[in-house]
Formats: sequence, C-alpha cells, structure tokens
Amino acid sequence: MGVPVITVTGATGNVGRVLVELLAGAGEEVVAVSRRPGPADPVPGVRWVPGGVGDAESMRPALDGARAVFLVLGGELNLRGERPDALMKVVADAGAERIVLVSSQVSATRPEAPSHARLRGFEAAVRAFGREFTVLRPGGFASNALAWAESVRTRRTVFAPFGDVALPVVDPADIAAVAAAALREDGHAGRVYELTGPEPISPRGQAAVLSAALGEEVAFVELSREEARAGMARFMPEQVVAGTLDVLGDPLPAERRVAPDVQAVLGRPAAPFAAWVARSLPAFA
Repeated sequence: MGVPVITVTGATGNVGRVLVELLAGAGEEVVAVSRRPGPADPVPGVRWVPGGVGDAESMRPALDGARAVFLVLGGELNLRGERPDALMKVVADAGAERIVLVSSQVSATRPEAPSHARLRGFEAAVRAFGREFTVLRPGGFASNALAWAESVRTRRTVFAPFGDVALPVVDPADIAAVAAAALREDGHAGRVYELTGPEPISPRGQAAVLSAALGEEVAFVELSREEARAGMARFMPEQVVAGTLDVLGDPLPAERRVAPDVQAVLGRPAAPFAAWVARSLPAFA
C-alpha cells in the first residue's frame, strides 16, 4: 500500500471541486471520485476515478489506501439508492479512519421532513461507523443562485419566490474549507457543524448583489409558490420541491440564524454572498 490518501466523492461538484483543490494544495494525495470526467489538465497529487456513492461495491478501488473519506450525496441519491450501511461497510473494509459527511441543516431543524429522511439515515450510519466522523449541516447554498444564470444572462432578470424572505446562505467554498480541516486535522471527531453565511439575504437582495457585480440592473420578478413548484418539479422530486419551498417560504427561527461554526473552525468569518458572486460572475455575464 502506498501513501495514505483522502478520497473525495462528488469531486466535480460545487463543494467537492474546491475541496480537491484545497487538499492537493496542502500536499495531500487525493483520489477524486465523480460520475463526470475530471479536468483536462491534471492536478499534481490528484488521481481521478470514475464512480459514485450510488454503488458501494464500485467504490472499493477509490477507497484503497484511504485514511479519510469525504462523502456527499447528490441528485437522486438524496432520495433513493443502496442502504447507507452498505457504503459504510465498504469504507470500513478499506481501513479508513475518518469520514466527513455533508448532511443538511434541515436534518436538525425539521427532523420529520420526508425530503431529508435519507440524509438522516446516512447520519445514523456514519455515527455507527466505529471510527472518527464529522457531520456538516449546511443551510442553503449560495450556488443555488446558478438556477438564475440563464435568465440573468439573457434577460437580466431573476425569477424566484418569496422575494423578501432572507436566509444566511453559505458559500460552498466555506463548506469545502471546513471539510478540509475535518479531514486533515485532529479535534473534529464526533462534531456536528452547522454551516451558514455571515448574514441573512433575500432573493431580492441577491438580485441586487448580482446587479452591482455586473454593473447592470438585474430585475427581480417574484413567483408564486405554485409557479416556483412547477418550475422546480421539472428537475427535482416532488417531496424535495415541497420541503425546499417550505424552508424558503416559511423558515424556522433556527433556519434564519447565523451559525458560528464556520468562524469557529476556520478562524475567519463566513464569506458573504457577494464573494461567491465575484468568483462565479462568468456564469451570469
């Protein structure tokens, strides 16, 4: 067996892509796992492996020699797939000592929500893992604004429901940075980190940030809940749509709260929505 590695699932996603860069930049040997191809230009210290957590047995090559594993579900895997303990067995068989799971704030704030039952199942499996674990529970992602990219590019307009309901959306780069710390450093075992941005911001406020970054007016058009549901149902399961709209339209006090954990782990404030926009501006230009 060679140098111990860190295995990163979802390696081309909004969190995983940044995490791979952070770990490689810190000198770690990384196995990056994704259903989509990796970058054309190889990154020193990173080996790309096709695959995903939806097939536990297929993960064995990616886990060979892993001392730590980053686990994130995506798309349909949030609702269906193999039992979580099947993947945990493969991780344990590989000899990994540490696992970091991306769950959701909703797992705690709405513990009966059917839209997040599978994530709660993965949390339970990780706790029963018998090794070190850390659970990350982010709130809404700043990168969810990419759903507006086409309408901003073509019409300079954001279409969204609940225009004045503000939530402290988190920059995926901050999730990646906290994950990197939990994967590489001691002191995070058994911890559950709630990850949010530094301040609540509404969809209308996000449109204003896009306007300022583009130097052009971006209009905001408020959708009804039913209009939003119809649009989201084209690419999301109905129960996920319903759960998402419940949080966006009628957030609980705990979902509006700015959590301290990003600053506690990283020693700096969480990044504002404007920082994510500045990095992502080509998508909207």
